[in-house]
Amino acid sequence: MSLFELRGTLKPLTSTILGVSGFLLLVLIWFLVTAGANPVVSSGILPSPGQVLRAFVDLYNDNEVIRNTCLSLGLNIAGYVEAIVISIPLGFAIGLFPFFRGLFQRPVDAIRYVPLTAVTGLFIIWFGLGTGMKVHFLAFGILIYLLPIVVQRIDEVQDVYLKTVYTLGANPWQTIRSVYIPSVISRLSDDIRVLTAISWTYIIVAEGFGSQGGLGALIWRAGQRQGRVDKVFALLIIIILIGLLQDKIFQKLDKEFFPHKYQSKVKYGKIEKDSTFEMLLNFALDILIWLALAIYVVFLINEFVPFITDQGLLTHLFGDTAPLIHIIVLGVIIYKIKNLIVKRQTATPVVT
Repeated sequence: MSLFELRGTLKPLTSTILGVSGFLLLVLIWFLVTAGANPVVSSGILPSPGQVLRAFVDLYNDNEVIRNTCLSLGLNIAGYVEAIVISIPLGFAIGLFPFFRGLFQRPVDAIRYVPLTAVTGLFIIWFGLGTGMKVHFLAFGILIYLLPIVVQRIDEVQDVYLKTVYTLGANPWQTIRSVYIPSVISRLSDDIRVLTAISWTYIIVAEGFGSQGGLGALIWRAGQRQGRVDKVFALLIIIILIGLLQDKIFQKLDKEFFPHKYQSKVKYGKIEKDSTFEMLLNFALDILIWLALAIYVVFLINEFVPFITDQGLLTHLFGDTAPLIHIIVLGVIIYKIKNLIVKRQTATPVVT
């Protein structure tokens, strides 16, 4: 296949090679324009790769970068949970019932045009400068995009599925449960994954207020007060890496909960399988998840029986969002253990 074919598809190996080459090319250009005593671009505008690497050490030694990263992650997760809990039921009500659609469709469409930075002052007046304000602000920023998408996904449900369940005699609740919920949620998972990138913009804005910390607060301090452009670039790289990791986790969850979306047929009727690189990446992600769960268990024990530090590490790292982190991670652990039990029972032959 030609590499310049319109809407052509790359082979997995070719895609990997081009992706790595593109990244290395960007790093090489970055190095060339910042190298030497008189670089093409001054370090005050674009620091060199070496300066950015050294900035990571400074952030670790001087700015508690690990704790501030965890604080931002906690905000991100809390804001997402609040937005999803509100958007999905409200979106289903507006999308399914003409009464609610008539009442709220136009306000929902109009609220998308509200500039988020303009309402920051209102959220400060309503909720103060604490973590609650930041979570509500982030949830509102996600909700104004997610809610119309939920309504749109309901409108996109194909009539053939509705006619099928009506033919089988399904009542309205059975129709919602067997058609609307599976169809909408499976598509909505992709929309939620895309909105992850937008959520980090709102986190940076929210964390600029107050003194609770976070990556956004570090960027404001390093960029505006200290003039440390190298630290700003290092923090941006951290956010990019977190975003990429979140994206991979969303993809993995999507494949696990909605496998039918990835069962595309190729010629001769065979099921398309992951490439070797994707399999290795998924394996590495599995190991990372289990490692993170193991670290969480150790930190959780330390909350009740201090043996690492005198203070609770999880509370120190995640602040006010720590209870939500406990609920989510414990849910993941239960789900993982359940899957292991099911796989073991399936693998064990039945003796008759």
